Amino acid sequence: MSHTSPAFDRPDAERVINPATAMDAVTLHVGDLEVMSEYYATALAMVPLQERTRGREVHRVLGRGTTPMVRLVHAPGMDAVDPRAAGLFHTAFLVEDEASLAATLYRAAQHPLSRFVGSADHLVSEAFYFTDPEGNGIEIYRDRPRSMWEVHDGRVTMDSLPLDPQQYLREHLDQGVLDAGAERAGVVGHVHLQVGDVAQAQDFYVRAVGFDPTADMPGVLFASAGGYHHHVAMNTWNSRGAGPRASRLGLGDLAITVPQREDLDALVARYRAAGLDFDDDGRRVVTRDPWGTQVSVAVPGTETEELLER
Repeated sequence: MSHTSPAFDRPDAERVINPATAMDAVTLHVGDLEVMSEYYATALAMVPLQERTRGREVHRVLGRGTTPMVRLVHAPGMDAVDPRAAGLFHTAFLVEDEASLAATLYRAAQHPLSRFVGSADHLVSEAFYFTDPEGNGIEIYRDRPRSMWEVHDGRVTMDSLPLDPQQYLREHLDQGVLDAGAERAGVVGHVHLQVGDVAQAQDFYVRAVGFDPTADMPGVLFASAGGYHHHVAMNTWNSRGAGPRASRLGLGDLAITVPQREDLDALVARYRAAGLDFDDDGRRVVTRDPWGTQVSVAVPGTETEELLER
């Protein structure tokens, strides 16, 4: 059912989302399911975990080990991704160490349908960026230990320093790790969004969803739970002034996991206070951000089977 309520007055303890919050598998609407499945399997060392058909739609979940990382929904009738519209800037896949990052970089760079778009040392992390065959942005990255991060008044110091991919491969590529492929751990570490207005995005993702701001730079805001450098980012670099999203290929659902039902209750209170419409089925609360991107917050247990039920 749907709810709305005005007023926005609550105790500070209910202001933020649980520190143990994490990102879940990202849903992408895709025009060519087989091409996209092959790409994520080969370039990013994922394996198909499960598949389901709903009417004319085919939903396929891929990941590493038993961890879902992306759900592809076959939607061949939709228009192509618009690089200037609100929606996905990139999905950031987090791997465990330098060798895993080098192996994934090597795979992605070797794939003929990959487009390499850059790399950076962000101080808290090392990252390489690609675009998939249908125009969805991808970041592959590894975190430096938190003990190495600089944090001042709750703000994490980040930068974009040069990072040479060829040198990185020379220093860290390991044949054993490369051969291990999907056996090496991976998760969705964060999701970076394109929005029409950063202040409006902050009202939604910080004030309503409950993330804490962690850093801001011209045209972009980073926010997280539990002091992480960021679980979500929102920029206007390509999309300033963008209005509600049209029905297109690309991001279908931004999925977040919280530890327990009480966290969903607190989220519902924030949504009501913000005057947002939402649906609550007991295990998952779903709403849309100001640009129409679906945002789902769920409790654990949403493994592959439940992911396919969404």
